[in-house]
Amino acid sequence: MIKRILTVGGFTLLSRMTGFVRDIIMAAVLGAGPIADAFFVAFRLPNHFRAIFAEGAFNAAFVPAYARIREQGGSERAGLFADHIFTILLASQIVLLAVALAFTPAVIDVLAPGFAKDPGRYALAVSYTRITFPYLLLITLVTLYGGILNALQRFAAAAAAPILLNFSLIAAMLTAVYFPTPGHAAAWGVLISGVLQALLVGGDAFRADVLARLRRPRLDADVRQFFRALGPATLGSASVQLAMFADTIIASFLPAGALSALYYADRLNQLPIGVIGIAAGTVVLPEMARRLAAGDDAGAAHAQNRAAEFTLLMAIPCLAAFVVIPDLIMRALFVRGAFQDADAVAAGHTLAAYAIGLLPFVLIRSAVATFFARGDTATPVKAALVAAVVNIGFKVMLMGPLAQVGLALATSIGAWINLTLVVWLGLRAGHIRIDARLRQSAIKLGAAGIAMAVVLWIVAAPLARLFAAIPGRDVITLLALAAIGGTLYAGVVLAIFGRRWLAAFKGRAR
Repeated sequence: MIKRILTVGGFTLLSRMTGFVRDIIMAAVLGAGPIADAFFVAFRLPNHFRAIFAEGAFNAAFVPAYARIREQGGSERAGLFADHIFTILLASQIVLLAVALAFTPAVIDVLAPGFAKDPGRYALAVSYTRITFPYLLLITLVTLYGGILNALQRFAAAAAAPILLNFSLIAAMLTAVYFPTPGHAAAWGVLISGVLQALLVGGDAFRADVLARLRRPRLDADVRQFFRALGPATLGSASVQLAMFADTIIASFLPAGALSALYYADRLNQLPIGVIGIAAGTVVLPEMARRLAAGDDAGAAHAQNRAAEFTLLMAIPCLAAFVVIPDLIMRALFVRGAFQDADAVAAGHTLAAYAIGLLPFVLIRSAVATFFARGDTATPVKAALVAAVVNIGFKVMLMGPLAQVGLALATSIGAWINLTLVVWLGLRAGHIRIDARLRQSAIKLGAAGIAMAVVLWIVAAPLARLFAAIPGRDVITLLALAAIGGTLYAGVVLAIFGRRWLAAFKGRAR
């Protein structure tokens, strides 16, 4: 299982690295002004719907169902199930796309009401959204084929697909001079990437002979059971996305640049979430579903505990860096062109607020897997709804004194509440069994992270003074701190756990 997590995480890391190149170029071309704000609203809209209806709810309901049907009924029955779902999904997305394109101004009125006072940003947001929204239909197909491949433990194509988004946006930014605005170029880059991703993942499904096809849908027992699971999963995903919608709505009332600060800070925060948390959750869900279908409850619990342990090992140094040196990270990565020092400070403070919730962000996908693998998509909804209400309440309270930093802090508070409730509900139902090894590892890894944070805090200022006169001083300082912090963390982990603990991970990877 660890090997598969590393496969997904490796492609996700490559995606995030090319994503940083993309964001560096976008920051230089778009800056953090009205064009950037309008594009990020247009980009968020299909991504929110994708997270609700495609990646979030769909995967939670489809992957365990497909894995169970294939395990118990064979490949032919699983293929028939996939064909029915594909046809229903495609038809619903075409209807949603038609409605969105017909009523785009009304959608912007709801999602970014603050833009109504800024005709320039409003007009740009409408124009960009009409270009980007068809991306949702394409990425929904990517999610379907990716779910089938994941259930077959073929993770590479789906994990690599987002890299194409980055390449497409980079190409669009480099040719932005040929478009009415750089935002138009970015919007077309998003749409083109959807086509490329569908071809990549669909091609892998074709090679694996699991490419779903149009078929007159039938509401047989498998399809009905899928929709019974999809309903609560959609509600749970919608509650999470509702809080993110609130970010967009509230930030539209804040001064220009607030949405951009949220975007760039979230991009950094999503690095460990995607590379570690989502990768672990993507792998552990079909693993647990397969084990539970075979009656191996103990093996499913063991897989979940080891996924959480590996997640903590990789995420804690990111948490230490994001809390201690967020401004330096933002300056080193993005300050160039239209993105200035003041923009980096605003984004850095926002990153630190997001980092407070990093641990629940990375752990939640593995935590809810125990419910999804059992076909229970309703229980996690209870936790997600409570967390969303608290999240939005804190956003309203904190937006005045803290601006976009308050929005990020409220998101972190909601994440902690969500994880706490999921774990409590899982323990009460007997679905989550936290073993002694995981408890001990969490304490030891926490100590290693604190040691790293203290050292970074002590040496950051002296290193900044040392490299002050060197061109590219922020980049050099960040690289030096990364080397020092990484070496220290690895050394402390090795000293606390010993070689046998690390060798166990390597053995599972092999």
